[in-house]
Amino acid sequence: MNTLKEIVKDHIDYRKQLVQLAKADMKKAYGGVLGMGWAIIRPAILIFVFWFAFSVGLRKGGDVDGYPFFLWLIAGMIPWFYMRDMITGGAGSIRRYKYLVTKIKFPVSTIPTFVSMGNLVTHMGLVVIMIVIYMLFGYYPTVYYLQIPLYMAMMFLFFTAWGLFAGVLSSISRDFLNLVKSLTQALFWLSGILYDANAIDQQWIRNILLFNPVTIVVNGYRNALIHQQWFWEDPQQLMNFAIVYLVMLCLAVWSYSKLKKDIPDVL
Repeated sequence: MNTLKEIVKDHIDYRKQLVQLAKADMKKAYGGVLGMGWAIIRPAILIFVFWFAFSVGLRKGGDVDGYPFFLWLIAGMIPWFYMRDMITGGAGSIRRYKYLVTKIKFPVSTIPTFVSMGNLVTHMGLVVIMIVIYMLFGYYPTVYYLQIPLYMAMMFLFFTAWGLFAGVLSSISRDFLNLVKSLTQALFWLSGILYDANAIDQQWIRNILLFNPVTIVVNGYRNALIHQQWFWEDPQQLMNFAIVYLVMLCLAVWSYSKLKKDIPDVL
């Protein structure tokens, strides 16, 4: 409990610095001539590849609940880009900004937070673009879109906690960071981004997938954008998210309390 209070206090005391560092992290991530344009170009290329593969190559991209497969696809891909960047970027955040730990004595617990904040701003921009694409296809915003900020918040909370947990472990062991990077692509294929996890026949597999926070968030976005379903209509997924978030928060606090003193020496 004392460690959690310390983490909260650090975030409150350094709140202004977190905003500045989030801006700096975004500039660092999207440097070059095109700048922030890369935040759009890279996701657009990947979305096009999957759309082409499933709609043209495999010819399995039929309409989903009356929506073109492309719109169903980007509803899952857009939140995945944030989650992917936090799975790997959050895990490597403390190593990436080790000078804040070794030279400036910046609170370690806040480093994954400003990295997550920068990624969230980029995600918000992609969500706006996604909504514009929906409108160009003739699907205009509905009242169900009001749920999107809720799923953004859920995503931010979980993967910021993940960033602290994985960032601390990765700062101690580079092998853990390499393991995370190697498993990220597998997580993509196992999280219902390219298929509907709710439609899996094997109940035990479906139940496991519905405890996956990536699957929960992707389902939430599709419920808001396509299925027009309120979050309270499926309380089980909210309960599943609450359970996995509390577990991740406890792991983050535990790892930070045990290893925070060793981080400056290892880095």
